[in-house]
Amino acid sequence: MNAHIKYRIGKSRGFQALTIVLACACVVPLIAILAYIFKEGITKINWHFFTNVPKPVGEPGGGIANALLGSVIVISVASLIAIPVGILCGIYLSENKTTKLAYWCGLCVDVLQGVPSIVIGIIAYFWLVKPFGSFSALSGSIALSIMMLPIVIRSTEETLKLLPDSLKEAAFALGMPFHRVILKVIVPCGISGILSGVMLSVARIAGETAPLLFTAFGNPYLSVSITKPMQTLPLLIFNYATSPYNDWHDLAWGASLVLLAWVLLLNIITKITTRKWKVQL
Repeated sequence: MNAHIKYRIGKSRGFQALTIVLACACVVPLIAILAYIFKEGITKINWHFFTNVPKPVGEPGGGIANALLGSVIVISVASLIAIPVGILCGIYLSENKTTKLAYWCGLCVDVLQGVPSIVIGIIAYFWLVKPFGSFSALSGSIALSIMMLPIVIRSTEETLKLLPDSLKEAAFALGMPFHRVILKVIVPCGISGILSGVMLSVARIAGETAPLLFTAFGNPYLSVSITKPMQTLPLLIFNYATSPYNDWHDLAWGASLVLLAWVLLLNIITKITTRKWKVQL
């Protein structure tokens, strides 16, 4: 083996080792954060933690039932608003790649994806909260749905662009109208990527705090009315972590662990769903 070949082999192994070291360097901080949150939060979690509302200052105990229910309601309403609109917009962009309207829509989606969440919160405050004179869970859901839209639109568009044109041509050859081709052939074939984008967008907004500070505002009581202020997990964590009371710090750590587990569960469901649809197709 000559010196040139040895040099190339050595350089290849060196870059391979560097890649492994950098990958570990990325994973170590993540593991450290997860371990610290688990250590601080696991001791605060029990049955009462999930079934009770927070206690007043000075009283022991309390839980996050209001924040759990509020997060489910706010995210569900946001999903109902953003998912149909995002999928329909993604279908339009994938089917009309060369039109001017599609170009400007795509540009707007890219710009919207880069807008900071706190800016969206301020806009929702002036568009919804101030005119109606009250904070509400609905305004928070609308703000979060705006954040969901770019992810759902882009995932739908890019997924449908990867499908071969022969699928549509075969469906049109059988005499199917355009809307049935889209709903019965194209969307089912791309459901894996679409669902991945949907779940990714839900996981994105699950931990957002800034838009909710200007819209949902928070509520120390259990509430199911979307026209009234409502507590969510990110809001509870923010308010309690910045308070001077140790009991509220404990609630914040427990809520942080619950939120982390929630986001992890969403990602696991995404992987399982994607794998299931890939097998079926």
